[in-house]
Amino acid sequence: MNGEARRRQDLADFLRARRGQVVRADLGLPPVGGRRTSGLRREEVAYLSSVSVTWYTWLEQGREIKPSRQVLDAVARTLRLSVAEHTYILALAGYSAPRPAAEPLPAPVPAHVQRLLDALTNFPAYAIAPDWCISGWNRTYTALYPNVVTVPAQDRNLLWLVFTDPYLRELIPDWEVSSRHLLAEFRAEAGPRLGEPPYSHLIGRLLEASEAFRADWSSRDIEMFTSRERVFHHPVAGSLHLEQHRLAPSDHPDVRVVIYTPVPTTDTAARLRKMIDDKAPPPTSPD
Repeated sequence: MNGEARRRQDLADFLRARRGQVVRADLGLPPVGGRRTSGLRREEVAYLSSVSVTWYTWLEQGREIKPSRQVLDAVARTLRLSVAEHTYILALAGYSAPRPAAEPLPAPVPAHVQRLLDALTNFPAYAIAPDWCISGWNRTYTALYPNVVTVPAQDRNLLWLVFTDPYLRELIPDWEVSSRHLLAEFRAEAGPRLGEPPYSHLIGRLLEASEAFRADWSSRDIEMFTSRERVFHHPVAGSLHLEQHRLAPSDHPDVRVVIYTPVPTTDTAARLRKMIDDKAPPPTSPD
């Protein structure tokens, strides 16, 4: 066995060993067969790393293939490898040490972005982090969706709430269509990050909690975000016809500010004022 073949085999052996050591609960996955609480199947590693099962199988078999750095980075995240272990598998594949991890996004939303949200007094608006956790909102958004204030911080994720909160199913008349759009946009934006712990944990929880999510996730649809008209049926204000827009502050490009503005040809502006007057609780900062 030549040197290159030996490195491929060492990589294969290492990945198999580490795959068997992953604690399934850490990724939001149930035990296998009701008893096995550690170790992932090959197809689970492939799925969480956004690579094909065949490709990952070949990788563990030491086949004569050249995995990209992006694939190895994703597998390292899925298997929860340490920096040293990540560096080791990259070296076996002929790559340099892993790039430094990006600095985590501050939580809650940066103060100046929260001030922007608060200044949009007539429009529901909120901000999301890269993993779609809702990190800030304004008074009008709490009137539209009061549960954003009371939901536990660990569940205050837009994707999680859309697929698990019954209030949103009632609020969004075309929930089946809108939820599929949202999931396709999330997949497009998350991309190679899907193997990172915050993303894989979220996806694992949703796969377990929501039958609709499982069906839509398996379609693997991809869509880029587009501004579009949305309709909400509010219990006090009635039908709200809103245009959905999204902005990114230049100094925090990973933050997404979502703003809903009334469709001009409707009476939504007046309905929003009524909603604010009748239902909005005092502003509450994120946890």
